[in-house]
Amino acid sequence: MTDVQLRSLHRDDLDRVSGFETRIAGHSRKGFLEKRFVAMAGSPDGFIACAAVLDGKLAGYAIARIQEGEFGATDAVAVLDVIGIDPDLQRKGIGKALLGEMERRMKARGIGTLRTQVDWGTPAMIRFFSSSGFLLAPAQVLERDTSPLREEIREVGSAGADARSPVRAGGDYYEALSRDRVPVRSLKEGDLAAVVRIDRKLTACDRSAYYAAKLREMLTESGVRVSLVAEEDGFVVGFIMARVDFGEFGKVDKAAVLDTIGVHPGFAGSGVGHALLSQLFLNLATLKVETVLTQVSPENINLQRFLYSCGFHPSQRLVLGKTISA
Repeated sequence: MTDVQLRSLHRDDLDRVSGFETRIAGHSRKGFLEKRFVAMAGSPDGFIACAAVLDGKLAGYAIARIQEGEFGATDAVAVLDVIGIDPDLQRKGIGKALLGEMERRMKARGIGTLRTQVDWGTPAMIRFFSSSGFLLAPAQVLERDTSPLREEIREVGSAGADARSPVRAGGDYYEALSRDRVPVRSLKEGDLAAVVRIDRKLTACDRSAYYAAKLREMLTESGVRVSLVAEEDGFVVGFIMARVDFGEFGKVDKAAVLDTIGVHPGFAGSGVGHALLSQLFLNLATLKVETVLTQVSPENINLQRFLYSCGFHPSQRLVLGKTISA
């Protein structure tokens, strides 16, 4: 539509965006949107937010978060997790106009990849992104419910089959659970240096800027603080960064997104990772959160193996991506 005007999304657009979202999703997402608008105002470089205006009124919107380091990625990518068109104006090219503006802004910032997620059961959205040049991305979404983690524990320092003892979810052996052997607590702002140090040992890269931004998001933007660290003798030896998802990608069920998990190499195999996940599932279940989602690249075999062993399985969500040519 040649008469559509494209501009940045403004704080004053919140009410109209919220109204569209309620009509599109069938339920209110105003709480999520309010937090997103606050985050965009506080960190404008962390987002690309576009608006389409027709006859002086907001007709559509698209918001992408700039990610640098999530799920092991090394380059910055734009992740489109909010896009909506006035239901009375759909199928008029407004969505593609918004994507075009998003891509133009990405080029100006040197960002070459745009990604999003769609549910396998939403063929209209899949057709829209396919017709806009998106392809299946080299990543897989895994998910798990928040039921207790089933574990088979080997005591640290033990060897042989006799050292293993099964732990039944909901059974009588909770004293053997990894979260009871490894102290786990909520992540705090003062843990940043320890998290960066562990990540540097794992990746040989300094990703302090990424973790500083992620920590700000976890402590201020997320609806509930669910990120954790594991300790040994008072020192942080592992961490897990997760956030409660009240509506990203249009998902109706309350879910948590697991962004990053890391264990100091010196404590690999000692149950630290299991302790972190076990406590995370317990905390989320208490909050009535039903599902945990995460994203894994196909070459990260060790992480895939670990997550599968903890009950994760392929989600019905597809990761789509588009390369933006310079």
